[in-house]
Amino acid sequence: MNCCDDNETPAKTHYDGVDYIPAKKSVLFGHHFASIAGAAPIIGPVLAMAWGWVPAILWVWLGNIFMGAVHDYLAVMASVRYKGKSIQFVASDLISERTGKTFYWLVFFLLVLVIAAFGAVVTGMFISNPAVASSYIFIILSALLLGVMLYRLKWNFYLSTVIGIALLILSMIAGIYFPIKLSWNTWIVILFLYIIIAASIPVNVLLQPRDYLNSWLLYAGLLIGGVAAIFSLHKLTAPAFTAFAPIISNGKPTPFWPAIVLIIACGSLSGFHSLVGSGTTSKQISKESDVLPIGYGSMLSEGLLSTIVIIAIAGFGYGLLKKAGEGLTIQNWAQKYTSSMMTHYPKAEMFTNSYTAMVKSTFLRFIPRKIITVLAGMWVASFALTTLDTTNRLARYTIAEMARPLKKNMHKLYSFLTDKWIASVIPAALGMWLAWSKNFTVLWPSFSTANQLIASIALLTGTIWLKKKIKTDKIKISLIPATILWITVTGAIIWFGTVVLPSTIAESPVTGISVLIIEMVMFILNIIFIIDFIKSYREASRENE
Repeated sequence: MNCCDDNETPAKTHYDGVDYIPAKKSVLFGHHFASIAGAAPIIGPVLAMAWGWVPAILWVWLGNIFMGAVHDYLAVMASVRYKGKSIQFVASDLISERTGKTFYWLVFFLLVLVIAAFGAVVTGMFISNPAVASSYIFIILSALLLGVMLYRLKWNFYLSTVIGIALLILSMIAGIYFPIKLSWNTWIVILFLYIIIAASIPVNVLLQPRDYLNSWLLYAGLLIGGVAAIFSLHKLTAPAFTAFAPIISNGKPTPFWPAIVLIIACGSLSGFHSLVGSGTTSKQISKESDVLPIGYGSMLSEGLLSTIVIIAIAGFGYGLLKKAGEGLTIQNWAQKYTSSMMTHYPKAEMFTNSYTAMVKSTFLRFIPRKIITVLAGMWVASFALTTLDTTNRLARYTIAEMARPLKKNMHKLYSFLTDKWIASVIPAALGMWLAWSKNFTVLWPSFSTANQLIASIALLTGTIWLKKKIKTDKIKISLIPATILWITVTGAIIWFGTVVLPSTIAESPVTGISVLIIEMVMFILNIIFIIDFIKSYREASRENE
């Protein structure tokens, strides 16, 4: 599909100084990349190493190129052509009003589960490495200063960038010397308040400059990690393949198909990207030609990030875990990897320690270990927090659009629900309440079921948009991967609901029952959507003929 820079984008035609604001391509790439990346391209591959490094890397590469990047590009471009409206609105317009309502509820459930999963990730990282927590606080202050330089004082962009990068480096160093140690519940409350504020203030005050700084952090990490992966000359000690169903989700045997989509989300493909792309990014695109490098290019970059994660753990993860104890061997990897990793290097720490070991094994060993570890930790924390506040902003948009039918007959209720502060509190409260439970091995796949379900639905919506609006004959480029993905995700939801959640309910009734209700509702809405899609696709085919 050809873009056209003669078409004015929503950022210009609907400029409001809060959400619709044109952004430089490099700044918006950083904001978009940081928002979609989160911690998922790191956490997912860490867990997926239970299958071995070959299945993990193949899913990242194939899913990224043929599903994820296509999905992201279509979501952003369709939204730009729809005046910055969400992908849910596109579905409502092109398929049916019922489809739109179904999509909105699925999206809302996803956003709540994203807040829950990533809230747990960030809190865990802050507790395990207090220097990361303080570094991030300093980065927020640096981002606010950068925003003033760029948008208030209107300083030269390149000069402001240099100052911003210097502040970023100083923030990391200061974090090492002034670590902040707080409890799990205290961090949950702080994050709850933070994402409400971040989701309600104008994007160019914090989100744009913060994500732009985060992108430089990611570039540095990718560069150092990429060089280390090439020059470490360390053999891959982790097994290439272990078993079809190793122990991963809540102590249960987890089959590669269909469960792989529940473990590796971002890095391969992610429905959350379509929400970011059509929720915030499309409202900041300066010209249509920017969509390809931002939408498609960011997804490819995320795949590179996941590849480096897999290489680091494949090369150094086994040595770390063997040294830590638990009797992990290559022979019992499929049964003991997940429990051993969660015991000694839970979640992101498996990556940060493997990444540090990989870098220290090369000519880059002159970089102090603390700096490398904080850099790796900031990868996880910075992008997880970016995802958190972006998610809450998207949830605010979603609530406002879902409440639209109340505007005419129940105006006071509509005004209350769509108030930016109220609409930010609701999803933040629900998500952080689930994160409070600390049940990460359940929160992660539950987030992934909603996430990948949205990916399949967004890709199907993009397919309908291509067929009805663009009328291209290359429809199979999105239809085939969308169909394969929908079948896989639907199977994964059934497996997760029947195998994993029953034991979860027995161990943690409140969390288990809450997640089960969400999963059941999502499954029903998923069936409604696919029925409407098939009907709409057939109608479009007859019209085209």
